[in-house]
Amino acid sequence: MTAAENVCYTLINVPMDSEPPSEISLKNDLEKGDVKSKTEALKKVIIMILNGEKLPGLLMTIIRFVLPLQDHTIKKLLLVFWEIVPKTTPDGRLLHEMILVCDAYRKDLQHPNEFIRGSTLRFLCKLKEAELLEPLMPAIRACLEHRHSYVRRNAVLAIYTIYRNFEHLIPDAPELIHDFLVNEKDASCKRNAFMMLIHADQDRALDYLSTCIDQVQTFGDILQLVIVELIYKVCHANPSERARFIRCIYNLLQSSSPAVKYEAAGTLVTLSSAPTAIKAAAQCYIDLIIKESDNNVKLIVLDRLIELKEHPAHERVLQDLVMDILRVLSTPDLEVRKKTLQLALDLVSSRNVEELVIVLKKEVIKTNNVSEHEDTDKYRQLLVRTLHSCSVRFPDMAANVIPVLMEFLSDSNEAAAADVLEFVREAIQRFDNLRMLIVEKMLEVFHAIKSVKIYRGALWILGEYCSTKEDIQSVMTEVRRSLGEIPIVESEIKKEAGELKPEEEITVGPVQKLVTEMGTYATQSALSSSRPTKKEEERPPLRGFLLDGDFFVAASLATTLTKIALRYVALVQEKKKQNKESEKRNVTVQPDDPISFMQLTAKNEMNCKEDQFQLSLLAAMGNTQRKEAADPLASKLNKVTQLTGFSDPVYAEAYVHVNQYDIVLDVLVVNQTSDTLQNCTLELATLGDLKLVEKPSPLTLAPHDFANIKANVKVASTENGIIFGNIVYDVSGAASDRNCVVLSDIHIDIMDYIQPATCTDAEFRQMWAEFEWENKVTVNTNIIDLNDYLQHILKSTNMKCLTPEKALSGYCGFMAANLYARSIFGEDALANVSIEKPIQQGPEAPVTGHIRIRAKSQGMALSLGDKINLSQKKTSI
Repeated sequence: MTAAENVCYTLINVPMDSEPPSEISLKNDLEKGDVKSKTEALKKVIIMILNGEKLPGLLMTIIRFVLPLQDHTIKKLLLVFWEIVPKTTPDGRLLHEMILVCDAYRKDLQHPNEFIRGSTLRFLCKLKEAELLEPLMPAIRACLEHRHSYVRRNAVLAIYTIYRNFEHLIPDAPELIHDFLVNEKDASCKRNAFMMLIHADQDRALDYLSTCIDQVQTFGDILQLVIVELIYKVCHANPSERARFIRCIYNLLQSSSPAVKYEAAGTLVTLSSAPTAIKAAAQCYIDLIIKESDNNVKLIVLDRLIELKEHPAHERVLQDLVMDILRVLSTPDLEVRKKTLQLALDLVSSRNVEELVIVLKKEVIKTNNVSEHEDTDKYRQLLVRTLHSCSVRFPDMAANVIPVLMEFLSDSNEAAAADVLEFVREAIQRFDNLRMLIVEKMLEVFHAIKSVKIYRGALWILGEYCSTKEDIQSVMTEVRRSLGEIPIVESEIKKEAGELKPEEEITVGPVQKLVTEMGTYATQSALSSSRPTKKEEERPPLRGFLLDGDFFVAASLATTLTKIALRYVALVQEKKKQNKESEKRNVTVQPDDPISFMQLTAKNEMNCKEDQFQLSLLAAMGNTQRKEAADPLASKLNKVTQLTGFSDPVYAEAYVHVNQYDIVLDVLVVNQTSDTLQNCTLELATLGDLKLVEKPSPLTLAPHDFANIKANVKVASTENGIIFGNIVYDVSGAASDRNCVVLSDIHIDIMDYIQPATCTDAEFRQMWAEFEWENKVTVNTNIIDLNDYLQHILKSTNMKCLTPEKALSGYCGFMAANLYARSIFGEDALANVSIEKPIQQGPEAPVTGHIRIRAKSQGMALSLGDKINLSQKKTSI
């Protein structure tokens, strides 16, 4: 056994704000103190040993004065002490004092108290010295017959661990445990015994399972989980066994334990691809999602359903369960609802789209009746977008959906109304047969629209698609109704002067701001406007927008009136209403669209074109360039960091493995000297939002020997972090102080935590306005092409470009693009790239401009800015 394997299983955190006690005072307390003093002294000894102190003089004191005590707290602490204290001499021989300790273990294994017996058995699982365990084997075997289940189940674990590490101490362990399992009644004991047989003697485990396979449903959930594990392993190793055990897995789908049902469903999917099996597993997943209250569980099981859907053969089965999947919408969590709607949308077909639309319409109506919740508006948006997608894919459903959704154009929440308006605009363009219905419904809700942005969109739709004389007259009537008494300024002045009748005032409705013919605000007496609240409510919407100073809607109104006036003239042949009509042309190609000539393509542009013949050849051979780029060996070598020099006494290098929320440092330590290095310890510290989980154990390195040390670092947020430290060691036989080798810093790259993501333009603008931290980075690069620079930044930052490709095509000397990414911690990062090509400086002039980064946290904004600064220039290969 090497020193690196001599690890500790118990970690105790203690504040180091006080001076450590001396060995003399500890010895005095352990010898002459009362039980309380001995307890405190023993705790201090344990902490000091964990922190690397050597206290060999206290070993015999503890054996003589503490070990005989029967206090339970003392006994519990002693188990920790014997676990961490060195039990061998430097040359590897067992200490003579441990014979006394071994006798104490034997007495505790025969103690009448079940807690002491059980905790001692748990402790024996951690021992790595066969010489200590050998005298205890009869006592351990005897514990299998103890009356208390706590002792028996820990005895099984102890026998399993000893059999795995030192098989010669108990060679008949599988047979012994099998006989124990047949006669055992306690669920936890049976689970431990069955688990041992799975790993130690799988044939015996199968023999036992075959004798009780019909009673599996009556077992406890912990035993059922282990049975599922065994069936999974056996059936994958030997597919011919599937028919023997698949019925058992079906039965476990009906278990009362959610964990068993989840594992059984996952196992069933891997064992059988039959439609009945897939349907049973999917139904089990759906029941788990609905019945479990934890949203994290719901999301995990939803992901499993989505994975099932990815398989082409399973998709048809899941399509029949769409209505069951929609039951998950009863969950109030928005993320669960979002995933459920997306899954239902992926599974919708012509067979079930009608039922899906009915459910979604009911859900939309429900959101209008419930009390306002912070997620209600967002949920309504999701429903509108889902119905939108259904209507586009299945045009027959549009007629049922449109009347329900158009009611929400008058919604007070502008975001939901904007989604409905977008849907209506696409529907009226796509479906000619529904134009009359949409225009009719739009005229019904036109007067109730509350948002000026929605009002402008509605005006455009009416002006663009009203094609009959009756529709045009209806639009004019609605516009006249929304304007109120005209001319507006004169009617407001008359109203202020009291010239209008009360009935007319109620019809037209006064305002708070009065505008004169000169464009200035007129004074208003507080005495002349009674009941201001009611009058404010009675003001027509378009009149209110205009008097509030929103003249953009006035321009939209003018454009709409012009369109319908010209159309009316063409429809109604009356000479007094003629104007000249302008000849309209359908523009198929915009004048500024770029024209691509392959013969005139520059060399640098040719490089970015993919060789289609080469790609098809690689695909036919089952190989692609993307797979070559994802070579695991190459990526692993790229993450090896050299920590010390080749001439240092100790050479060290680290492989940095990033796994979402934690970082594993696998450090290779090489003794380059001819001396034995003792207590060689890797001491690490962190800078940034990183936290070292545990202190690596010291080890002993023989001359020119090497060892691997692993250290875990927890990551809390997306910030640049630094890990630094040193390696300290003692030279065997030297009298000098400890030697120290300083390690190079390890810089943690935030790119491991940032992933490309997408969002809508509205969400991007909302986040851009809300985020308070901004970092402006000046472009300083040697790249001379605008698009090349943008692609280089995207590759360096793991961000996604939200600006469509068509908007970036062509060449005009400048470029603006929006970028977006999310970290694995849920942090959003936005960036706006504004760059230009200074043509006056010549064709080889580099790109200039700025990149503005916005994030919710300062660390995210600064770290991303640093990353862009470091990677702006493209290095020549």
